[in-house]
Amino acid sequence: MPRGLRVVLAVVAAAVVAAPLAGCGSAGRASPLTGLPVTSDRPVLAVKVDNSPAGRPWTGVEDADVVYVEPVEGGTTRLLAVFSSRLPASVGPVRSARESDVTVLAAYGHPALAFSGSAPELAPTLAGAPIAAVTPETAAPAFHRDPARRAPSNLYADPAALLSAAGSAGGASPPRDVGFRFGALPPGGDVVRRRDVAFGTAELVLTWDAVRGRWIVEPGAAGPVVPATGGDPVGAATVLVQHVTTRPSAIRDAAGAVSPYAVTVGEGAAEVLRDGRSFPARWSRPTPTDPTAVLGADRLPVPFAAGPVWVLLVPDG
Repeated sequence: MPRGLRVVLAVVAAAVVAAPLAGCGSAGRASPLTGLPVTSDRPVLAVKVDNSPAGRPWTGVEDADVVYVEPVEGGTTRLLAVFSSRLPASVGPVRSARESDVTVLAAYGHPALAFSGSAPELAPTLAGAPIAAVTPETAAPAFHRDPARRAPSNLYADPAALLSAAGSAGGASPPRDVGFRFGALPPGGDVVRRRDVAFGTAELVLTWDAVRGRWIVEPGAAGPVVPATGGDPVGAATVLVQHVTTRPSAIRDAAGAVSPYAVTVGEGAAEVLRDGRSFPARWSRPTPTDPTAVLGADRLPVPFAAGPVWVLLVPDG
């Protein structure tokens, strides 16, 4: 990209960061993660969640403020579910951390991160990251196994207990601006009722449900995911399709497959899905601790619909 355009994007990104949040409630504040009114400064808790067929249906993911879908080894994906506004009674299945998690969460300040382990090569990165790590080894009472499911997709955790345990690991910070902007449906955009998104061999289907005002999440041909506790299918008010480059990490799975690292610093193409419409955009994030600006062709922020946000980190090519 030409240097002049990079400068413009950087200036606009700074303005986006400084802009006031829309949709404030009676308390005069809105969550920077959902745009909905907030009543407390509950710390941020991120949980790594299984997204294999054996790991579904998920538990607790429907209560997340933000869900990242990350590419992992073998062309598959895992979820990074971020909680603050609401805490479910249980969340899972909990799986292992990846290098991409550290960079994604750097924008959140000092969140708690719950996971079930990691490759030895990742240990120094996790130890030096600004996170309060919570694992079965450090907080066993916060985790439990479901005997009705097979390992490794049977580990669950109590989010309240996870946050309590995070206090002994440096504590977790409250939500802060990660770049999302919320507001009314902008003009333009294309009518979209379904979007198929490929991650290597994995696929995510997004179907607009006008009655619920949500993009219903369907992993491949499996159909909508209804939470393990029942209720409406899991969905998002806004889906950010963020195209990223990937590079090999130092991590390999048991079969020897290399885990990709999703590069979320820099800039790239994006698509904002909301209210049954699609808006082309570009994302920009100068450093790991910066928010991610999502700008339209007019170089202004593309407003999200208030509610849960899913971010799909889709590998280019």
